[in-house]
Amino acid sequence: MFTGIVEELGTIVRRDDLSDAARLTVRGPLVTSDARFGDSIAVNGVCLTVVEQGPDEFTVDVMAETLRRSSLADLTAGSPVNLERAMAAGGRFGGHIVQGHVDGVGRVVAITPSEHWTVVRISVPVDLARYIVEKGSITVDGVSLTVAALGDDEDGTWFEISLIPTTLQETNLGSTTVGDPVNLEVDVIAKYVERLHPALRDREGASVPGADDDGVRGTSEVK
Repeated sequence: MFTGIVEELGTIVRRDDLSDAARLTVRGPLVTSDARFGDSIAVNGVCLTVVEQGPDEFTVDVMAETLRRSSLADLTAGSPVNLERAMAAGGRFGGHIVQGHVDGVGRVVAITPSEHWTVVRISVPVDLARYIVEKGSITVDGVSLTVAALGDDEDGTWFEISLIPTTLQETNLGSTTVGDPVNLEVDVIAKYVERLHPALRDREGASVPGADDDGVRGTSEVK
């Protein structure tokens, strides 16, 4: 489990494309300082397993499913990436519950700077919109953030986040431009509530798979 508090802004130093996967080597002196084979490190919000570790660098394998469902497919040598080690049991919980399981990819549709913060508007895949609430938590490229606003327009559903200078400086969100893809992980609690509560099965046209009136069994399907 992670908290969405980025520990280090790392860099992709090498990408090897395989037939149905990719292998990424990432420079991150801080997160590598105590990394061991098999450890979990979140890379732009995606939980990945360390398969090789050397001075200041670690290597991970990224399977086709992950490449298809996240923005890691767009990474190349030199790309900046947000890094976070898995949370220690006695660690400080500074963000929110982050699994490192990306739910979908959004796109930056607008960036509005001001004197002391920057507002970023991000498009939302239609199947994720129902899990996002104003002032709720969301993970964007591994960064735990608060939803500042929600809306719909001709381009679809979007949400906005407000970024302080520290976030812009210490994460890759500071170099994000309009059109860039970003990994999104919604609040896992919202997904479990919908899955278990029978009254929500028809909300926005979605039923709860495997649940009947007691919320436990059945054969209804997500539509």
